[in-house]
Amino acid sequence: MAYLWPFVLIVILLAVVLRQVNQYQRGVMFTMGKYSGTKMPGWRLVIPVFQKMVKVDMRVKAVDVPNQEAITKDNVSCQINAVIYYKVIDAAKAIIEVENFYYAVSQLAQTTMRNVAGEVDLDQLLSQRDQISDRIKEIVDKLTDPWGIKVDSVDLKDIVLPEEMKRTMAKQAEAERERRAVIIKAEGEVIAAENLAKAGEILSKASGALHLRTLNSLNDISSDQSNTVVFAMPLEILRAFGSFNKKKNDQD
Repeated sequence: MAYLWPFVLIVILLAVVLRQVNQYQRGVMFTMGKYSGTKMPGWRLVIPVFQKMVKVDMRVKAVDVPNQEAITKDNVSCQINAVIYYKVIDAAKAIIEVENFYYAVSQLAQTTMRNVAGEVDLDQLLSQRDQISDRIKEIVDKLTDPWGIKVDSVDLKDIVLPEEMKRTMAKQAEAERERRAVIIKAEGEVIAAENLAKAGEILSKASGALHLRTLNSLNDISSDQSNTVVFAMPLEILRAFGSFNKKKNDQD
């Protein structure tokens, strides 16, 4: 069994000095405290005491930014939360330039989100989420670039308003709908008046047209026996009687 000890020592030594870097990782190597290179995926030798390797995950990460109390430009208090997608593009910078890039990105996103919300009105915050998300992404991406981090996207998930503001907005929306209804009704009255004026002009040009139109309306109404018809004498008939009486008086 003595001949097996060298193999056992070799296995133990390899277990001590070998480090595995997965496909989605990069290994940042330090030799005697100094940066000595970035290791690609595979098995890598790390000499104990003299060397140290820090593994960095290069996959896209999703950071859930918790609810942040923000005050808009028009002094409305609200709570905003978002999610940020980013990835490390330079493992060495992510380890050397910032102590904990996970925590740093989260804190920077929270601060930026509050600042951007304070630059816009509440209506803009609610209706222009895409533009505001792009603005937050632009700022965070620029500030994290020296850390070797690339921000892919920022999405505002929810905007929570106080109950008093929700009731006020509901009243405003209701008043706006009533205003539109009044305007539409008034426009309909104008169109109806114009059409009636055109119809009256056309009927006045043809003798007996108004009488025929009246008879046609009576025919439509009389189809239902439950209707009560109040007959209005057309002006043309009254004019005809007036002309007849005048001729008779002239003859007398």
